Amino acid sequence: MDRALYEPEQGYYARPGRRVGREGDFFTSVSVGPLFGKLLARHLARWRDGRGGPWRILELGAHDGSLARDVLDALSSDFPEAFAELEYVIIEPLPTLESRQRESLAPFQDRLRIVRRPDEIEPRQGVLVANELIDALPCRVVESSGDGWQEMGVGLDEAGEFRWCSVGDAAEIAGHLPRRPAGYRTEVRPNLEAFLAPLVPLISGGTMLWIDYGFEAEDYYAEGRSEGTLQCYRQHRKGSDPLVDPGEVDITAHVDFTSLKSVIEALGGKVTRFENQARFLTEVGRDFLLSLEGRTDDETMRFVRQFQTLTHPAQLGSRFHLMEASFDPAAT
Repeated sequence: MDRALYEPEQGYYARPGRRVGREGDFFTSVSVGPLFGKLLARHLARWRDGRGGPWRILELGAHDGSLARDVLDALSSDFPEAFAELEYVIIEPLPTLESRQRESLAPFQDRLRIVRRPDEIEPRQGVLVANELIDALPCRVVESSGDGWQEMGVGLDEAGEFRWCSVGDAAEIAGHLPRRPAGYRTEVRPNLEAFLAPLVPLISGGTMLWIDYGFEAEDYYAEGRSEGTLQCYRQHRKGSDPLVDPGEVDITAHVDFTSLKSVIEALGGKVTRFENQARFLTEVGRDFLLSLEGRTDDETMRFVRQFQTLTHPAQLGSRFHLMEASFDPAAT
């Protein structure tokens, strides 16, 4: 999964072409229009207003820079004081994506910094933002034998085609999972703490915002979810076999939010908010939405349609969740 998605030359995210949006392979909240970034910017500006001084937004999984552009545009017009003291940092290891981000964010180059690795950044108070990132972090697939767990890897059949095969006992990475019937398959991300740990000091006692689709553990590992959540996307069509055309399709697995919460707490953080996207956006955008009452101009009606798509339970409102966590400066 790591190589299929992130190999610098042939990985899915390194290939030329648009991956996100109507013309791409999958659709995100950012694809709906600028309202998502505009409302998120209000939340970030309010966080900064309670502290003052220079601050940082650190974004992971920035894709082509669309969310950063929407947030920066909203901050520059609606919160100029906060914008004036902002450093917007993107961690982007893939040169092809970095190039797209710099092109998209050219109007904000004096506020922008793009680096390849976390160790290139010094600590500064701020907020980490990641929209649909963890679902794309490489996971490991495990399958129940009835009384334990085996890890599934990738091998070759007699025809030279990729196939699933057992690569050994998975007790070390899946021993915390409930017992399930033989053949039950699911995913785990045991490297999540190692991924998050270097990021905590970079926001210097600030906040992390993780926006993604997923479940709490009780639901994630429910008996009825016997085939796990591993999925592939190409031109908005869902598939279930990541071994077909690796590097040409998006591969994703839902987030185990219970595991994410445990990792955050192990790193000294405290989860302060966990709710679906509809509730979050309604709360943070309440004053802005009230200001639109009675207006029928084209821009207002576009915002209304975008808000409906972002929050409707049958669309993105209940599928996506936001987990926010604060960190004590002393812990970082």
